[in-house]
Amino acid sequence: MRGLRPQPAPVPRAAVARAAVALAAPLAVGLAADRPLYGALVSMGALSGVIGDTADAYRMRILNIAVPQLFGALGVTLGTLVYGEGWAAVGVLTLVALVSGMISSIGAVASASGLLLLLNAVVGAGLPMPAPWWKAPLLLTLGGAVVLVLTLLGWPLRGGVPERAAVAAAYRAVADLLAVAGTPAYDEKRQAATQALNTAYDLVLARRARDRGRTPTLVRQLAQLNALMPIVEAAPAAHLAAQGSGRPLPAEVPAAVRALAAAVETPGRGHHDRPGTPGGIDPFSLPPPATPSERAVDQALRHAATVIHGAEPDPHNIDDLLGRPASLRVRARRAVRDALLSRGSWRYGLRLALCIGLAQALVSLIAVPRSYWVALTVTFVLKPDFGSVFSRAVLRALGTVAGLVVAALVLAEVPRGWWDVPVMLVLAALIPASTAKGYAFQTAAITPVILLLSDWLNRQGFDLVLPRLYDSLLGCAIVLVAGYLLWPESWHTRIGDRLADTVADAARYVACAFGPEAEADPAARGRARRRLYRDLSTVRSEFQRALTEPPPTGTRAAAWWPLCVAVERIVDATTAARVRVSHGAPPPAPEEVADVERQLRELAAGLRTSHVLVEVRTDLEGDDQGVLAALRQEVKAARAIASPRPDRP
Repeated sequence: MRGLRPQPAPVPRAAVARAAVALAAPLAVGLAADRPLYGALVSMGALSGVIGDTADAYRMRILNIAVPQLFGALGVTLGTLVYGEGWAAVGVLTLVALVSGMISSIGAVASASGLLLLLNAVVGAGLPMPAPWWKAPLLLTLGGAVVLVLTLLGWPLRGGVPERAAVAAAYRAVADLLAVAGTPAYDEKRQAATQALNTAYDLVLARRARDRGRTPTLVRQLAQLNALMPIVEAAPAAHLAAQGSGRPLPAEVPAAVRALAAAVETPGRGHHDRPGTPGGIDPFSLPPPATPSERAVDQALRHAATVIHGAEPDPHNIDDLLGRPASLRVRARRAVRDALLSRGSWRYGLRLALCIGLAQALVSLIAVPRSYWVALTVTFVLKPDFGSVFSRAVLRALGTVAGLVVAALVLAEVPRGWWDVPVMLVLAALIPASTAKGYAFQTAAITPVILLLSDWLNRQGFDLVLPRLYDSLLGCAIVLVAGYLLWPESWHTRIGDRLADTVADAARYVACAFGPEAEADPAARGRARRRLYRDLSTVRSEFQRALTEPPPTGTRAAAWWPLCVAVERIVDATTAARVRVSHGAPPPAPEEVADVERQLRELAAGLRTSHVLVEVRTDLEGDDQGVLAALRQEVKAARAIASPRPDRP
């Protein structure tokens, strides 16, 4: 039911305009040249590019659009070669599905490439393509190129804007976090801040992977993200202090962070428009800090103001709080090795191959009109990295019904010809707008577009509407049975294992924060904390996806959910304690640190051996007024929520 509610996301107006032009213009050119079939194929390729245009940075858009188009060209070539070959087509598509599923586990671009490889192979094997064999892949790739060109038109004017906007959004998210310190809304704002930081890190790291040297723009973005980290680290301490005293941070503090965000987003606002020398004058006139946590926030803000409004940072004298990705060759080698040796990649590849094989075998034995839609539905639905398979199957069935209502009106009332161009202009614009609202809405928008384009290939008109519904429902049924119910992992969720890994990482973070190397390498501590927060964000996403599954997976995820929240609070308490020590509080005794670390490791080991949650009591010795008092309380709470029991249900 949550998936049927539109998400409160803004409509991407630029993407709407690009989609309308990219899908309608090729169709118009094809009609003008008396080659409507060619125009329809170019528009089909453009549709794939529109769906894949999800990145913010222009450099990432090249990868997200161009690389999948190459795999799509290979897929339609293979499909065209086995068109009408019966069981040979079944075997080839099953093998393509296995490869598609395995490479989808590598990453986002690989997942889109695997999806388009299989989709176009299914289309090529199910629809008659123009001869010779190379025309279809050429036309489809041309459609993707149209989207890519339209996307990159703004690069000369907006180069670097997405990266700056992402860093500024991270500052604003942290400002919102500080504004609710000490209130129940803190946890929600912390998750939003983590997501904003993840996005900023992804964009900057992606650029850093390509720029082997240190360009001034890259150095400034690195320095700005580095300067934000002390504010993020001080936020948990401010939150705990505000909870204890009932006194929130002054309103000037989040306002100052928002002012920094505006300066980050507007490059012209540098140090020349602020009086004073770097580090000497506080440009925001903040009130004097009254507590150690407020002093931590105050010092972090002054440092960030110095970085943002000061002189250009020295490219050879900047702390590495992000880390540099490995070279492209190394990452490619790792990706191939992981895809070939990972149990997860083989498991998903086999699931997808089984479902595609069943779909193609079924339509080879039974005369189903427009039978390739069954395999298309399987391909779209069976994408675990896109969300819950169960929910996607249900939402796709509902979205298809809604889309067929529109398609029926178009195919019944609009004559084929030039009237298709304005209709396509409107329908194509709905795709990016509806994608931001949810999967069911995206399906409802894509369905009439695909039907209208494919009708140019076989001229069935309104007669293909009901077969499209039957094929979609049949494909969803195949996924639910052969791709979901028959696989134990669908019913025995692995969220406990993922959460156990995160708890073990939290134990290592405690040791890193208070161990002998804590002061020697603060950058390493910052990287460890960032990785841990990112892992927690991933685990939370896994939980949210599991909650949409039917019992027993959904009920188990609901039972484990409080423990996920408890682990997040443990990390916050560790960070707050580290900030207090850095600002003058007595450091904890090594024995106390070792005791907390041991408790967390025991909790992680217990989570790996049981799916059962049983209340338990645990005692952690230490000074109730010490720096680790809050951390010990959070560990006690986590141990009270979950206790390992050796037997499995």
